[in-house]
Formats: sequence, C-alpha cells, structure tokens
Amino acid sequence: MIETKMKERTLTPQEVRTILKTDNKEIVELCKKASIRPRKNEKGHTYFSYDEVKNLRKVQTGVKSAVSNPIAVKAPAYANVSESNNAAVRSILTSLQELESKLSTKIAKVIDEKLEGMDDVVVELIRCKTDNETLKQKIVDLNKEVYQLKNELNSYKPVALGFYKKKEVYIWE
Repeated sequence: MIETKMKERTLTPQEVRTILKTDNKEIVELCKKASIRPRKNEKGHTYFSYDEVKNLRKVQTGVKSAVSNPIAVKAPAYANVSESNNAAVRSILTSLQELESKLSTKIAKVIDEKLEGMDDVVVELIRCKTDNETLKQKIVDLNKEVYQLKNELNSYKPVALGFYKKKEVYIWE
C-alpha cells in the first residue's frame, strides 16, 4: 500500500530540484538523457512521478561518475571495435580506391578521344591563317597594280577617229 502511494505521488519541479540538488537547466538535460517528458496537471503545472525522479537520480549519478572518471567511460567504447569492423572498413576503402582509379582512367580515355582530332584542327587552322596572310598581301599588290594601270589609262586622251594620244605623266619620285 505504501509502495502504491509512493508510485502515485507526484513531485513538483521545486521538490525535484531539492531531491537532486540541482537547477532547472540540469534537470532538463537529465530528462533528455533519460527520455523523460514532464507531465502537466489540469491546472497546467508541471509534475514528475516518483519513479521518474528515481530514473533521473540514476542518470545523474551516471553522469557525475562519467565526469569524475572520463577514461572509464571512453575505454569501453573503443574496446567494442572488433576486427570484423576493421576488415569491413578496409574493404570499403579498397573498393572506393578501385572505383576512383577506374573513374579517372575512363575520364582520361574520354578526354583523349575528344581531343584526338584537335591536333589536326590546329594544324589546319595555322595553314589557313598563313594562306589568309598570303592572300591579303596579293590583294595589296593587285591594288597597287590596278592603281598604276588606271593612271596609265588616264594618260591616254581621245584625239579623233578612235585614236588616242598619250600625255606625259609626271611621276614624282
């Protein structure tokens, strides 16, 4: 009967602070670690059950012992790593390295195939550029010749009956 009354008994946050000798912030952290959600009564006041406070006290003592002896907490975590996990990690790493090398060779092959014809294109481009320069020079030479021929043509003046007389052209040199 006393046990049922103890289980039914509810504790306020102030009583929980007194029992655990802590502040509200730490109580919230302990509730998160113990997965306890404070309940509210009809009036909206927060309360805890006696069992929940017991669980909070257990979590609190576990946290305090972990803080005072951090090596004891960390050692079992490292001891749980087995050889099979190491082998699995190694096999994953080797498969990733193989995948990386295969991808890099495939990408290099595709790039080489795409750039293979570029050498011929560059040679053809250079040839076209030199041909273009040669043709430009020929145009300049032909323009000079046309100018000279027009000057000579203009030096002939019609006389009569389809005859032409050449005038003296003075060339200033």
